[in-house]
Amino acid sequence: MPGLYRNRLTMEALRKWIQTIFGLLVNGYWAFPFTRAIYQGPLKVICAPGLNCYSCPAATTSCAIGSLQHLLAGLRLSLESGQYYFGLYVVGCLGVLGGLFGRMICGWLCPFGFCQELIHKTPSKKFHIPAILNYLKYGILLIMVILLPLLAVDKFGAGSPWFCKYLCPAGTLEAGIPMLILQPNLRDIIGTLFYSKLSILIGFTLWSVFASRPFCRTACPLGAFYALFAKIQVVRLKFHPEKCTACGACHSVCPMGVKFNESPEDKECITCLACMDRACKVGAISLEVGGLPLCLERGHARTKHEQAP
Repeated sequence: MPGLYRNRLTMEALRKWIQTIFGLLVNGYWAFPFTRAIYQGPLKVICAPGLNCYSCPAATTSCAIGSLQHLLAGLRLSLESGQYYFGLYVVGCLGVLGGLFGRMICGWLCPFGFCQELIHKTPSKKFHIPAILNYLKYGILLIMVILLPLLAVDKFGAGSPWFCKYLCPAGTLEAGIPMLILQPNLRDIIGTLFYSKLSILIGFTLWSVFASRPFCRTACPLGAFYALFAKIQVVRLKFHPEKCTACGACHSVCPMGVKFNESPEDKECITCLACMDRACKVGAISLEVGGLPLCLERGHARTKHEQAP
């Protein structure tokens, strides 16, 4: 039993280390205290898989959702000018990542999701998030990320990044507040929009104390996009109903409120492996990679072939 306990801690620790390292990689421009400016180097053409603001002074990569909005915002202007620039690189990268990992990216690589997990460790009474609120993020993806940048254009035919501009709390945390510190002259132009977004950030921060990953579950358009690939992603959890005892242990450890034994293809699953690694003791949940099942049994990952008598 002590060996099994150590292995479980190791898996959770591994995820935390990956989240930390990846967060540092996509925010690795540590010269910003001296330059007091946003990094504009060659790495900026790469889209970070998780939600990470382009305008963060430490960011070395671009935001996938921000890039998608800018693509759609300039699409009509490009067509009218005869340039026919569609930017399939952004959509293609998101599609490949979604097809391979789905929302596993949210659980392992998203810096803002990691921040919410850390905040949720604050001692307090915890509350569930009503499942109906999970659908809000799909509306935000459709309206604020796709339709408004594409259709709500100015007289020149150019749209705006509505989600980044009016809602995204990650942008306020990673870019808005740090840039006000680095460039004090910006404080003179603070207006209603900044205070509105600051209120949204504070709201989600406080909500994260009492509920697990509220922004990921209710408002993140990137999570909504990746969730569309839930049934076809290559890396996925698989449920084995013949082994399940319906104990419900997997319900209590899921940070996304998924009841895995009842809905194994739930789009909210971020494949954090908590249910498989920390809860299920009968091998009813395994990790499947490209059709090759892996399971955690007695603290050791074994392939299907290794389990054969």
